[in-house]
Amino acid sequence: MRRRALPLFGLLLAALPLLLGASGLVLTLLAQTAATAVVCLGVGLLMGQGGLVSFGHAVYSALGGFAVLHVLNAMPAGHSAAWVALLPLLGAAVGAAAAALLGWLCTRQAGLGFAMITLGLGELVYAAALMWPAWSGGEGGVRADRAQGSAVAGLDFGPMAQVYGLVLVYTVLAIAFAAWFPHTPLGLVLRAVRDQPGRAAGLGQDPAQVRWITFVLAGGLAGLGGALLALVFESVSAEAMSGHRSGLLMLFTFMGGAAGLTGPVLGAALLVFSTVWLSVWTPAWGMYVGLLFLLMVMAAPGGLVALRPRWPGTPRALAAAVATAAAVVLLELLYHRSLNAEAGPVLRLVGWGLDTTSPWPWAGAAAMLLLGAWCWRRSS
Repeated sequence: MRRRALPLFGLLLAALPLLLGASGLVLTLLAQTAATAVVCLGVGLLMGQGGLVSFGHAVYSALGGFAVLHVLNAMPAGHSAAWVALLPLLGAAVGAAAAALLGWLCTRQAGLGFAMITLGLGELVYAAALMWPAWSGGEGGVRADRAQGSAVAGLDFGPMAQVYGLVLVYTVLAIAFAAWFPHTPLGLVLRAVRDQPGRAAGLGQDPAQVRWITFVLAGGLAGLGGALLALVFESVSAEAMSGHRSGLLMLFTFMGGAAGLTGPVLGAALLVFSTVWLSVWTPAWGMYVGLLFLLMVMAAPGGLVALRPRWPGTPRALAAAVATAAAVVLLELLYHRSLNAEAGPVLRLVGWGLDTTSPWPWAGAAAMLLLGAWCWRRSS
């Protein structure tokens, strides 16, 4: 009963900002997170179910977004807003079609070979997009107005509340598909191909074909998520299909947990938090993401969903907090001294001014780090 009630509870929680009349900024961030979660579900389908690491999955997301915006710009003025509600399906179809074409090349291999081919294909498409500014819009990207059509039933998808509702509907459908797929015959065969490809081939299954079909489905999810992101921001640039974006999708899906449904959603939330909020708080946000990724690989390879935290006692928790705060101060001092020196020697950190040319901030942070680590070790 609890498992059946959990999806309903999650849906009600996601719809709560609409009921409470949240601001446009909050709804934009939530819509971005939900649309990114759809893309991460495709990455999780490959990585968690099929054991396939794709370093070029952002290509299919961006292609879905480009298709939606080009169609929006080609629509006549005063078109029905109902077509806007159906455009994410076009993005899914474009993503699936591109994955069918490129996946025919990369799914013939598995493991490292598959990963390297997806990386090469992703960089190839990214370079081609930059060389074709008439289609990709160059550095500025492609823009479109989602609210240029005539309203249907009071909906023209101009207000962010309406867009968030649309994104939420498609996200629920994507999650339902991701929950259904592992129990299908194809999903069961995919796990067999992942674990024992030789035995699966001996039983009459073609591992390359199974991987290809899964790759097409994952590309469709990526195209759907990219189309939703395009409607949220009304713009897409070639940077959305870069290797950096693909790496972020893979990295954060892994940190959330590639297997299951909750992990990709957590990964998407962590991705939006890191790139939107953490990057504003500190220019060294990439260092924290890298350190978190290393910790996850060493301590929790199953991702955040696999963690079973044991709450420490108060002394140990306090020691961990002191050591973590000291490590953050040291990293910020080092980053400011090495890469942000043009801003002056004084680092502004949580309202405090720390002079990076003075030895005292360095010594104090190092002493706090050693003290916190020693107290942690003693209290264990």
